[in-house]
Amino acid sequence: MSRVTRKQEMLNSLRFKKKTTTKKNPYLSIFAEGDATELTGLFVERPPENVTAVAGSDFTLIAKVDSTSLTRKPAMKWLKGKWMDLGSKAGKHMQFKESYDRDTKVFKYTHTHTYTNALILTSHHVGSLISAAQQEQQADILSAFKRADAGEDEGELDFSALLKKQEEPEIDVWELLKSAHPSEYEKIAFKYGITDLRGMLKRLKKMNVEPKHCEAFLKRLESCYTVDKGKKIVLRCEVVDPDIQVKWLKNGQEIKPSAKYVMEAIGNIRTLTINKTTLADDAAYECVFGEDKCFTEVFVKEPPITITKLMDDYHVVVGERVEFEIEVSEEGAHVMWSDQELHKDKDSKYRFKKDGKKHTLIIMEATLDDIGMYHAWTNGGHTKGELEVEEKELEVLQDIADLTVRATDQAVFKCEVSDEKVTGKWFKDGVEVQASNRIKMSHIGRFHKLTINDVKPEDAGDYTFVPDGYALSLSAKLNFLEIKIDYVPRQEPPKIHLDTTGNMVSQNTIIVVAGNKLRLDVEISGEPRPTVVWSKGDVPIKESEGRVRVETKKDLSCFIIEGAERDDEGNYTIIVNNPAGEDKAVLFIKIVDVPDPPENVKCTTVGEDCATMVWDAPPFDGGAPIKGYLMERKKKGSSRWTKLNFDVYESTTYEAKRMIEGIFYEMRVFAVNSIGLSQPSLTSKPFMPMVTPTSEPTRLTVHDVTDTTCSLKWLAPEKVGAGGLDGYVIEYCKDGDTEWVLANQELCERQWYVVRGLPVGEKINFRVVAVNVAGRSPPATLQQPVTIREIVEHPKIRLPRELRTKYVRHVGDKINLTIPFQGKPRPVATWLKDGQPVDPKVINVRNSNVDSILFIRSAEREHSGKYELLLQIENLEDRATIDIRVIEKPMPPVNVRVTEVWGFNAALEWNPPTDDGNSEITGYTIQKADMKTKEWFTVYEHNKRTHCTASDLIMGNEYMFRVYSENLCGQSEEPRQSKNTAKIAKTGLIQKQTNFKEKDMCCSPMFTQPLIDRSVIAGYSTAISCSVKGLPKPKIVWMKNRMIIGEDPKYLMQNNQGVLTLKIRKPSTFDGGKYSCMAVNELGQAEVECKLDVRGKKEIMFMKHSAS
Repeated sequence: MSRVTRKQEMLNSLRFKKKTTTKKNPYLSIFAEGDATELTGLFVERPPENVTAVAGSDFTLIAKVDSTSLTRKPAMKWLKGKWMDLGSKAGKHMQFKESYDRDTKVFKYTHTHTYTNALILTSHHVGSLISAAQQEQQADILSAFKRADAGEDEGELDFSALLKKQEEPEIDVWELLKSAHPSEYEKIAFKYGITDLRGMLKRLKKMNVEPKHCEAFLKRLESCYTVDKGKKIVLRCEVVDPDIQVKWLKNGQEIKPSAKYVMEAIGNIRTLTINKTTLADDAAYECVFGEDKCFTEVFVKEPPITITKLMDDYHVVVGERVEFEIEVSEEGAHVMWSDQELHKDKDSKYRFKKDGKKHTLIIMEATLDDIGMYHAWTNGGHTKGELEVEEKELEVLQDIADLTVRATDQAVFKCEVSDEKVTGKWFKDGVEVQASNRIKMSHIGRFHKLTINDVKPEDAGDYTFVPDGYALSLSAKLNFLEIKIDYVPRQEPPKIHLDTTGNMVSQNTIIVVAGNKLRLDVEISGEPRPTVVWSKGDVPIKESEGRVRVETKKDLSCFIIEGAERDDEGNYTIIVNNPAGEDKAVLFIKIVDVPDPPENVKCTTVGEDCATMVWDAPPFDGGAPIKGYLMERKKKGSSRWTKLNFDVYESTTYEAKRMIEGIFYEMRVFAVNSIGLSQPSLTSKPFMPMVTPTSEPTRLTVHDVTDTTCSLKWLAPEKVGAGGLDGYVIEYCKDGDTEWVLANQELCERQWYVVRGLPVGEKINFRVVAVNVAGRSPPATLQQPVTIREIVEHPKIRLPRELRTKYVRHVGDKINLTIPFQGKPRPVATWLKDGQPVDPKVINVRNSNVDSILFIRSAEREHSGKYELLLQIENLEDRATIDIRVIEKPMPPVNVRVTEVWGFNAALEWNPPTDDGNSEITGYTIQKADMKTKEWFTVYEHNKRTHCTASDLIMGNEYMFRVYSENLCGQSEEPRQSKNTAKIAKTGLIQKQTNFKEKDMCCSPMFTQPLIDRSVIAGYSTAISCSVKGLPKPKIVWMKNRMIIGEDPKYLMQNNQGVLTLKIRKPSTFDGGKYSCMAVNELGQAEVECKLDVRGKKEIMFMKHSAS
């Protein structure tokens, strides 16, 4: 179907009946004028024409729309006046809700306004607009400021002119505002439907700042661009000179080339491509060349993801598969799943499936641990569903039957259950049966079999199969048929031998469950063989076939009822006679059944998330007492029932909880007796939980009182409910007065508040009320009034533990001391240093109500001393002293000298340093050096005395010594060298010195390995290397395009034993060029160079494509 045909059908489905003519349009607006307009279009219910609201109260407007004839979900707008869109005002005081009835296909839109001012609203002031057919239009900047109904009047609703206007070319409102006088701005905004005029003028002001005129740009950037989130956008301009280089700026910051920002220069065209736009790309952009600039703005739109199909509740048994399924408004949307305690995506038993707009959470095998509420979130919606799991019941597919066998025959008991994994045990008369050569037990799949070979008289009895783990048992009887041979004919009176075990609850009463089979085997004795007659009341039973029948065997009469019914209940008589006499027995057969369903299920009261249900007991209990009831509920329109209780509930009144307010529910009830579960009752009438106010706030207390203020604290209400908690209202009144004054004009979201402007000396009562969408809670009040008067509290300094001893800091460190204190009214804090007030130019002090801060940005030696904090309130005061010491490294020791040399030892002495750095000297470090090599070696570390002895010196060598001093800051910067040396004299041998000429190894720099040209890929780090030799060691200088490379962090220069390496981190195309290395020393210089070519990734892919 073409777009024109669909649009025409949509237009034909919407009509207004007016006195003069009928208009067709896909836009339907409620702007009624008295009773002149009769609504017969999509709206099933419209807002009232006049609404009167009292200040401080709430009012609600409701509109219902029939979507039967619509091909897509309609879009709804609430308008105030002619053009103000109330959707932008949504918040704490103005709320919008939307619901959908799947049965009637009716959308319900609700607008709630809380805490209104004194006003009267009519249908001319607030209206609703619905768009049933939306056409995709090219997004532009005006979409942020124009409303959908631009150009319509308050008068007759003729939309044909509006449709014609859409065919005309769109007027550039930006140009109109630029050229218009400021007095005409509101007129233009009203004419073209601009709702955010202030924001538009702010952006217009930025756009009106024109740069100085220059001929660098032939074509500038567009005034603005719009793009959907995740899409690509290209900013394009044209320059005069194709060789000029331009810069791109974002919010005044230069943009570096990357995979996200691609800058291209093709001839005179300069483009900036932004890939995969995000909300961070919504900014102002500039293209700059010299002093010339061109501006533009980029607007990134992000539509919210809504949930179009909500999650259903599930009720399953253990081991079943569960699939929570929702549908969202867009494909590829991100959906977050979780339950009340943990995120389910962390467990391997949960699977997540995406199929277009459908998102599914799959639980492969449900367990009892999976019971709970499951939630799904998107950035524009939320839904939840409840999962209830119950244990799986075991079904009996084939029961074991009674057997009658003769001696040496085989007896086989066989049964079938629903679960093939279930095991069990066989019992005979309550004693477990043990396997033997004659007795065999087998378990194959769902079948359990007991086989008895060569049956003997002692095998007769009751056999029972009990499945493991289930409160279930299957029973049958094994009758042994014994053959008697009378060799001497004789007569014996007939005798009825009744078995009082089994189903008999008394000697003459038998209980049978409706639907079950009754087989009553009565043993008959007598000679000759007696005649047996069964009768119910006075009616004999002669049938040998059918549901109720009698089977006669030798010495045995079998009375059988197949599928017992309630009408089979009654007294049954068996009479046996023969020539020798007669015998008679009377039996009462009682039929028990499941009860009838309960009656008159109804809802009596509803709460915010609960409802109270009552019902009548069933008229017939099935012949067994009612044990209790099971309840189920479901959402209206859904076919999935959820169990409310797993244990039998005895009362006929039940409070259902954990429901969602605003949703219709239905309930039904089952009756339970010892036989089983009844049929469900008739479904109750639909009912809806309603939101109620919260309970009162708790533990309201007075935190502080001054001459004009009172600080209150409280805790949240114990019961909040589904309506949530919007905030608190604080009120006060004078003691003895009944008029309460509102202390806060807006809701207080915190749990404390300071009431200001109170009269001094008055007794004031306070109360706090919690507020939610349902209204005000009961107030929380104080037990007695509060006197508004400042309470004097003695000043007290709470000095931190680390400041009670000497506070040591190094020179240059930052000193920041925070000293808390208390006292009322606010104490006056004063800092003193060595008894004198501190200099505010050197030391910064900041005082507050609860603490005082002393701050020194860079500590110096002169900052050391005793600091005293003086806290005063009128005649009361408190003091605290802090000893601050600022230390630094000490000076070297003085007068270091060699006092004595003997053997291989030398004695040293020195005097302490003149400046110890404001800290005690902790030790000295002594080092020695041979006069030939002049390499220093440590002799002693942390030597605490001012003298030492150096041992193990080498004979014939002359040594000099130096000493470092140490304190808490470390070693002194410079050592003090000894004034004299220690020469270890030789004994005995005399060495004859020979003269030789030392070879001169000095040479000018020379590269032994040159630089090599390289070609690399942009974005991948690289390095170029060469090697050089020379003496003295040459100085190395790296250059790019004859420009010296300084301390640029992009480059890393290394020199390892003459091997020179220049590392370039992640080069770009701009890093290509000629690189050279120069080595310079006293004897000359040498230089090598190479060419570095940096290619982009697109170029590499193009070369590979061309080669293929």
